[in-house]
Amino acid sequence: MGMFLIIIVVLAVAAMYFYNRLVSLKNKVEESWSGIDVQLKRRYDLIPNLVNTVKGYASHESETLQRVIEARNQAMSISGNDPAAKGAAEASLAGSLKSVFALAESYPDLKANTSFVELQRTLTEIEENVSNARRYYNAIVRDNNTAVEAFPSNLFANAFNFGKFEYFELDNVGERSNPEVKF
Repeated sequence: MGMFLIIIVVLAVAAMYFYNRLVSLKNKVEESWSGIDVQLKRRYDLIPNLVNTVKGYASHESETLQRVIEARNQAMSISGNDPAAKGAAEASLAGSLKSVFALAESYPDLKANTSFVELQRTLTEIEENVSNARRYYNAIVRDNNTAVEAFPSNLFANAFNFGKFEYFELDNVGERSNPEVKF
């Protein structure tokens, strides 16, 4: 009877350990996704200021500026934890931002504008923060997915309906780098 009790206690402790670890990883994934959302919102908030600054110097480039606003609105419309959809929208937005900064090459006054330079610096900082947040999120997703698949934690993951999460990746390998914003 004593050995049976020891086995029950060991199994109960193991169950608590694996369950708590899986809960912790799930919460870290959700927290790290919210960190990405915060940085993306900062970028979304910056884009109208950037567009308005460029408009003052390149008003006849309205088609390019409109594409940036449309890409921003599309990216903002994706809600929830959908890394694949968010990654596709962010890749599109990054591409449209590249075209705005390419415009600046044609407008020396714009390149020298202090507001534009400050917006450029801020966007560069935000892009670095998004990249760091994405790396952190993907590392936590990796840890969670490993715990969900590895034995013996997979037994508890299946029993308590813990699942895998998607990585946050950009669709196009060529778009995996941050937009070039230096002059």
